Amino acid sequence: MSKRLSKEELESDPLIENYNRAANYYDQNKTTINVTLIALLLLVGGFFGYQYYAGEQENQAQQLLSIAENYYLQGQYENALYGDDFELTYGFEQIADEFPRTKAGNIALYYAAVSSFELGDMENALNYIEKFDVPEGILGVGPLVLHAKIHMDNENYEAAAQKFLEAAEWNDNNSTTPSNLYEAANAYYQAGNYDRANELVNRVIEDYPQSNMVTESQRLKGMLATK
Repeated sequence: MSKRLSKEELESDPLIENYNRAANYYDQNKTTINVTLIALLLLVGGFFGYQYYAGEQENQAQQLLSIAENYYLQGQYENALYGDDFELTYGFEQIADEFPRTKAGNIALYYAAVSSFELGDMENALNYIEKFDVPEGILGVGPLVLHAKIHMDNENYEAAAQKFLEAAEWNDNNSTTPSNLYEAANAYYQAGNYDRANELVNRVIEDYPQSNMVTESQRLKGMLATK
């Protein structure tokens, strides 16, 4: 028959010793521990509750966006932007305002900027595009170019040049980069910043010799030579 462990041996067992220490700690601090556990459960529950709410918001915004997109694709920019009171539809402006933390709400800002641009409302177009969260990579180039064009229409050439340059460098490729470098150079030319314009046309000619923007860049370089 195996010898049973004595009380002293049991209490000196590391596992039991740690358990006893933990039990004693709990007895002395159980109020604080219980409050902390409840707070943690509420936090976890709140997180999953918010995730569900955010998903529902995204789905609703996407559904409303698809209706506004139909107006947009038909060139009905006013209905696309403000909605149709007769049809009780939302426009991009309402979607962006009511669903600001959704992807659909962000895209609605871009659509709203384009729609305002097409309607000739440059003030609102600029307001919407400045709120738009530009995506990474090639998808972000178009919105930056639109931002630049709005500045061009407002004759704010320095700001336009900076946006065209940002678009050129947002995603370096052989198509959009030389095109936007040239547009930036042209905007700087319009602004009277000839040194900066010359620097950028040289970048097009030297770094993108196969680009179809080389001829336009050489023409602008010739114009700059007379300044």
